Amino acid sequence: MISTSNVSLRFGGKKLFEDVNVKFTPGNCYGLIGANGAGKSTFLKILAKEIEPNTGEVLIPADLRLSVLKQDHYAFDEHTVLKTVLMGNSRLFQVMEEKDSLYAKPDFSEEDGLRASELEGLFAELNGWEAESEAATMLAGLGIEESLHQKTMKELVGGDKVKVLLAQALFGQPDILLLDEPTNHLDIYAIQWLEEFLLNFQNTVIVISHDRHFLNKVCTHMADIDFCKITNYSGNYDFWCQARELNQRLLSDQNKKSAAKAEELKAFIQRFSANASKSRQASSRFKQLEKLEFNDMPVSSRKQPFIGFEMKRELGNDVLLVEGLSKSVDGRPLLRDIHFRVNRGDKIVLLGRDDLAKTVLLDILAGEKEADGGKCAWGITTLRSYFPTDNSAYFDGNTESLVDWLRQYSTEKDESFIRGFLGKMLFSGSDALKQANVLSGGEKVRCLFSKMMLSGANVLLLDGPTSHLDLESITAVNEGLSRFKGSVIFTSHDHELVQTVANRVIEIEDGRIVYDNHITYDEYLELKKPRAK
Repeated sequence: MISTSNVSLRFGGKKLFEDVNVKFTPGNCYGLIGANGAGKSTFLKILAKEIEPNTGEVLIPADLRLSVLKQDHYAFDEHTVLKTVLMGNSRLFQVMEEKDSLYAKPDFSEEDGLRASELEGLFAELNGWEAESEAATMLAGLGIEESLHQKTMKELVGGDKVKVLLAQALFGQPDILLLDEPTNHLDIYAIQWLEEFLLNFQNTVIVISHDRHFLNKVCTHMADIDFCKITNYSGNYDFWCQARELNQRLLSDQNKKSAAKAEELKAFIQRFSANASKSRQASSRFKQLEKLEFNDMPVSSRKQPFIGFEMKRELGNDVLLVEGLSKSVDGRPLLRDIHFRVNRGDKIVLLGRDDLAKTVLLDILAGEKEADGGKCAWGITTLRSYFPTDNSAYFDGNTESLVDWLRQYSTEKDESFIRGFLGKMLFSGSDALKQANVLSGGEKVRCLFSKMMLSGANVLLLDGPTSHLDLESITAVNEGLSRFKGSVIFTSHDHELVQTVANRVIEIEDGRIVYDNHITYDEYLELKKPRAK
């Protein structure tokens, strides 16, 4: 078990936590949730004892092993992939290193022999004989091919590094597992493997994730950060949403009843307080008024933007025709002879292990890149808007205020109109005057959605639209795309978004379309399940 006792933390003048007392027990998986800036990652660092709280302490029994998903993707660059995973169990790794060092000594002494014997016992006790096999199995499950296991970490691409660091955190059955955004940069296959791993994991897990399906699948409890407190709820994310909504409604209803009763009592007191025959009743009503209870309704740190796309004109039947499209980058073929047609009403998710291939395809469709061969012909009724995975060109070096930044994309230039749109994206008051180049990742994404909403497009192209967003903003994106009446081509690793928005799946592997059908995401996953022989 891991617990906190009266933990408080302030950064500058901002209070993140105050007198937090919470327990995380074995056999449970806790989803740590809260608005961006609420302190989720900071709290995990407190639990990992990487940050000291201002007051209070973290309590972990001395015999328990805690494992943390490392965020520094360069820390292990000089080590092989397999060795990096083995380093996840530091005690076992130390035994292995010392044992190898002893056996490599040219003057192996009797004392060395006794120490080696001790180490062999510890090695067996820590399941050392199965360690490399276990590590290799984890890597394979996450999609890291065996040919990469002896390569150094610096030879891997970024997404593969993330997978290795995840395997490192999971390795060796830790007693307490702390995971900060473990599904970031994972493809759907690796996410499915991780879900199964955590479902079968017997110890304590505390995980931060913005993937609602993932939280629903693996979590037994939600640890909610709000009002500078952390409250544990039993159940998964959907259950927490329902419980929170019900609790707020009950508090509000009780306050309304108390307010109505107070008005009734006040009216009686005002009417009869000067009447001698009714004075006793008026005094009684006054005592009742004093005893009425009103529930505190503190303002939550959670805020949900509004995302909605209005089309300037209806979309015709012919939306897009792609014929023989091909593209190589740095000599590597990413797209080979791509053919497909998009019709009105299609909401297409692009799937496949190669994220770069999908990004390049969307760049070509959006006119950001030219194909090496083939063509894409847009219908004459189409108006397109693009959400790229790399939005730096819109913001880097741009010192304009957000009002001026958004005005350039609007036919209506009035400041109150522009501020209204920014307000929908949670940029109210002085926030609307921030410089575009100082925005956080999530703020940039919300700005791009403001730009897209102003465009009046009837075709939306989106490459990873939920990156950097909190759960409330992801829900808003999901709802906006579900309501949209035009056509959509998008990529995403968010299961719920794909399931509720897409009505057609196109899968690209090795640069070619290997699957294309009007089908839901869950139906597609069911088709892809390995069948028992």
